[in-house]
Amino acid sequence: MINFSGRGLLLDIEGTTASVAFVYDVMFPFVRRELDAYLQSAWNTPALAPVLEYIAQDAGAESFAQWTQADATEQDKRQRVSAEMTRLMDNDVKATGLKQLQGLIWKSGFDSGELVAAVFDDVPPALARWNDADKDVRIYSSGSVAAQKMFFGHTNHGDLLSSFRGHYDTTTGPKKAADSYRAIAGDYGCDAGEILFLSDIVGELDAAREAGMQTGLCYRVGNAPIENGNGHPGIESFDQVSIG
Repeated sequence: MINFSGRGLLLDIEGTTASVAFVYDVMFPFVRRELDAYLQSAWNTPALAPVLEYIAQDAGAESFAQWTQADATEQDKRQRVSAEMTRLMDNDVKATGLKQLQGLIWKSGFDSGELVAAVFDDVPPALARWNDADKDVRIYSSGSVAAQKMFFGHTNHGDLLSSFRGHYDTTTGPKKAADSYRAIAGDYGCDAGEILFLSDIVGELDAAREAGMQTGLCYRVGNAPIENGNGHPGIESFDQVSIG
């Protein structure tokens, strides 16, 4: 049990509010399946243009034009993007450009109804309790802010998006860097000690604790085994967070 009387709760997504299996077995395969078709249909659109710049910068180039200057045709450029995205996904790299592109592709799935985010059953009532207690609940995930909003707007428990007052992604900073959590606390407008961060990743919790936040380690079904002695109080359900 975690007793929390602070101001805000900051939540991870996979392994915390939703199962790792849903993300890896449903959402990621959807991107792989739709990647090439999406790039072809969205090429030269305003929505994709800034994402291509992120992708090029992640690859070490100054711009998308520089990164693809050796490609003779638009098809060659698309193939370069597709190959780079596949490489990043194969290596589970949390690159901003990849996350932004995944968000765009997931949107088509959520809009069509093929994708429905599977959140744990204890999450919606906990969000309601926390909001009723006037707690400031926000999300920090490696997935893009746009993808986060789509995810919580299309869940197996309906639209939960109004439960959150803010969202953060890798544009805020790496999730295992204390400065990222300091920046988030600054955005909350309160002392870091007034924020409880819940995640299934010890390295993220270590960084949040270094920044001064309170922490809770989520032991969800399907999560990777975690050794004891990590220094973070553990919970198996959001029901185990007591609000004071």
